[in-house]
Amino acid sequence: MAALPTAEAARPSRGGRPRDPSRDGVIRAAILRLLADVGYGALTMDAVAAEAGVGKATIYRRWRTKQDLVVDTIADLNRDEVHSPDTGSLEGDLRQIMHRFVGVVNGPTGAATLSLLSTMPRHPALAEAFRNGPLTVWNHTFEQMWDKAEARGEIGPAFRHSVAAESISALIVQRWLLTGLPVDEAYADEVLQTVVMPLVRSQA
Repeated sequence: MAALPTAEAARPSRGGRPRDPSRDGVIRAAILRLLADVGYGALTMDAVAAEAGVGKATIYRRWRTKQDLVVDTIADLNRDEVHSPDTGSLEGDLRQIMHRFVGVVNGPTGAATLSLLSTMPRHPALAEAFRNGPLTVWNHTFEQMWDKAEARGEIGPAFRHSVAAESISALIVQRWLLTGLPVDEAYADEVLQTVVMPLVRSQA
């Protein structure tokens, strides 16, 4: 969670000049680091330029405002990190997708997301970018996985809309956001074996 079109293909540059794709990854990585370190309120366009090691004009050509910069970055989260697995079984696909989710929450994207959660209610554009960006990417990936599982006869059409389907990420998200306990692949495997797969089998 094939990947959706990249931002460069899907959206024009906000600044009016063509982007230099070779710098985009460096700039986005710098934005994520700063969001994790100082949060949205303290983030500045000049700080992004300094962190990325590029000129200020490079930033201002791409984005007119700080909100534009962060919205554009959020909208692209996970597009290159998440792809639909195809192991030949639903259990194998679930294991891969849960491991990828663990990798995301423990990486720069997860750290930046944590810093933004308290900001989103006051900035609807950020919340909309999150819904239309990473949440859409993950939902698309899950939909592809459900399609394959249905074709193999492992689940019925109703499963994808069930509470059981929601449980796949719920415990990992709860542990990540609320408990401060480690979120690792061993925990994801335990959730898969003791919670998710029994629910899948109960509705097969």
